Amino acid sequence: MRRVAAYLQHHRQMLYFSLVKLLASPLASLMTIAVIGISIALPTAAYVLLVNAQSASSDWDANARISLYLSDVAGVDAKRLGEEVRAQPGVAGVTYLSPEQALAEFRAMSGFGDALDALEDNPLPGVIVVEPAPDLTAAELQIMAESFSALSGVDLAQLDVEWVKRLHAILRIVRRSVTALAGLLSLAVLLVVGNTIRLDILNRRAEIEVTKLIGATDAFIRRPFLYGGIWYGLLGGACALALSSLALWMLHGPVAALAGLYGSGFRLQTVDWRLAALVLGGGATLGWLGSWLAVGRHLKRIEPR
Repeated sequence: MRRVAAYLQHHRQMLYFSLVKLLASPLASLMTIAVIGISIALPTAAYVLLVNAQSASSDWDANARISLYLSDVAGVDAKRLGEEVRAQPGVAGVTYLSPEQALAEFRAMSGFGDALDALEDNPLPGVIVVEPAPDLTAAELQIMAESFSALSGVDLAQLDVEWVKRLHAILRIVRRSVTALAGLLSLAVLLVVGNTIRLDILNRRAEIEVTKLIGATDAFIRRPFLYGGIWYGLLGGACALALSSLALWMLHGPVAALAGLYGSGFRLQTVDWRLAALVLGGGATLGWLGSWLAVGRHLKRIEPR
């Protein structure tokens, strides 16, 4: 029991000792922590932006529309065609836009009012906007659009979801890129911590030799260096959270203004507590691993003469 108590007490002492030693050289420690923080902040901020992009586009699939551009169909025929479309399975709603309504909507959204006034005739056809059921897949929507294109009086049936597919493909590429970036910068953190611990080991070479002479084990000698690596990683993670939060705060206003131009109430999400815990835990783990690799390599080379 005493041996266990002494073991735990030594861990507490080394935890405190490693922090005091880190604070004893504040400038060098701050530079190392800043490098680690920047390395972790880049993938953290990129991940948060990716989550925001996915959140902004999460409802766009449900808002897919099928636009049926009509040929020269009288209003009564367009109404009949709309009722026929509404009766099809998988259709949640139908809205008819007359050529005049379509022109007015295009005038309001495009900003080409003066150019449209110069036209003698309205070039826009009537449009039936079909709102599919929200549970339909992309393949089912495509089949539905093809069936509508075969209806009499329909010149073109356009499925307004292709751009969403392209956006999702881009988001998949960005997700892979963020993962690759996180992997590369994690390796950079390992190298930074490992090099810092290596220099510390070399500076304490004489002390390590004396400690080994009096019978200290490698695990005993390794312990303060491992805790030092954990402190570097943990403080680097805290620095990364501060930098990421600052960057996201700077983007909050412009993103809200852009969303307002599109009539959206979207607000940029910041770092939540789960991501914060992951960053701090990941930083501490990377610091421990980098220190363990450095100590395991260099401690074997130091033997008392």
